Amino acid sequence: MESASQGLLSDAMTDVPVDSAASARTLAPEGLTLAEEEELRSELAKVEEEIGTLRQVLAAKERHCGELKRKLGLTPLDGLKQNLSKSWHDVQVSNAYVKTSEKLGEWNDKVTQSDLYLSASSTLEDWNEKITQSEAYKKTQETLSQAGQKTSAALSNVGSVISRKLGDMRNSATFKSFEDRVGTIKSRVVGSRENSTDGLHSPSGAGDKPPQDNAPF
Repeated sequence: MESASQGLLSDAMTDVPVDSAASARTLAPEGLTLAEEEELRSELAKVEEEIGTLRQVLAAKERHCGELKRKLGLTPLDGLKQNLSKSWHDVQVSNAYVKTSEKLGEWNDKVTQSDLYLSASSTLEDWNEKITQSEAYKKTQETLSQAGQKTSAALSNVGSVISRKLGDMRNSATFKSFEDRVGTIKSRVVGSRENSTDGLHSPSGAGDKPPQDNAPF
C-alpha cells in the first residue's frame, strides 16, 4: 500500500515542470515590470552602500572632532553650555518669543498707566515721606548713630587699656625676674648640651674602658 502511494506521489512530482529562474526571482510589485524592478533594486543597493560609507566618514569625523576638543581643553560641559546658549539665542529670535515680549510690554504699559497703579504709587510715596519725616523715625536714627559711635569708642578704649596693661606688666619687677630665670635655665641647658658633646669627642676614645676598683671587699 505504501509503495503504491509513493509511486503516485513521485509520478505527480515528475509531471509538474520546475522553473529554477522563476522560483529564485520574487514576484514584481503590481504595476512594475521586471526590468523596472531590477533597476530599482540596483539603485537601492547603491544608496545603502552610500549610507554605509557616510556613516564611516561621520564616525571618523566625530573621532577627529573629539581629539581636537581634547587638545584644546574643551570638556563636555563646555559643549553643553554652547548648546544651551545657542538654544536660548534661537528662542530669543523666534517669532513666539518676540510676540510674547511685545505682549508683555503692552501689558506693562497698560498696568503702569492705569489709575489704580498711579494711585497706589502715590499712596506709597506719601507713606514713605510721612515715615521718614516722623519724629519716631528721626529719634531711632539718631539713637542708632549714637550707639554706633559709643560702641566704636568703647572698643578703642578697651584696646588702649589692654596695651597699657601689657606694657606695665612687662616693666614690672616680677616679669623681669621671670625673664631672668628663664634666661638662666636656658643657659644651663645649653651648657649641659655643650659639655655632653665635648665628652663624646674626648681623646680617650670609645675603646677605653673605665677604671675598675680591684680592691677586695
